[in-house]
This record gives sequence, C-alpha cells and structure tokens, in this order.
Amino acid sequence: MRMFFGMILGCLLTIAAVYIHDSMAASTAPNGMSAGTSNMIVNWNVAAREWGRIEETVHTAWSKLQAVNSRPSKKGEA
Repeated sequence: MRMFFGMILGCLLTIAAVYIHDSMAASTAPNGMSAGTSNMIVNWNVAAREWGRIEETVHTAWSKLQAVNSRPSKKGEA
C-alpha cells in the first residue's frame, strides 16, 4: 500500500513541478520574447485535448458497462 501511495504521490509531484516550471517560463519570457517561444516542457493545449479524449472514452465505456449490467439476467432459464 505504501508503494502504491508513493507512486501516486510521485506522479502528482512531478506534474505539479512541471506545471510550476511552465507557468514561470511563460510569465517571464526574457528580452521581449513571446511566451509561446519560451522553453516550456509540456504543450498544455495538447494535454488538455488528450485528457478530454480520455474522459470521453472512459465515460463511453462506463455507459456501456452500466447498460450491460442493467439488462435482466437470464439465469435459471433452461
């Protein structure tokens, strides 16, 4: 259980550190550079789009699973 908790915590800390780095890189673009040309680690627009696709896929799978489980069972019929 500790190992699982440590892996989850490590992932969250990594994402938080990258987000902080990218937000600082975007806000402090040196010498008049635009924020889009600074050295960001993650393209957050692409990450948000992919996360939306994942949410949609999980929602669709969950809906299908609920539909299968809500059908009346045919046990006992010979």
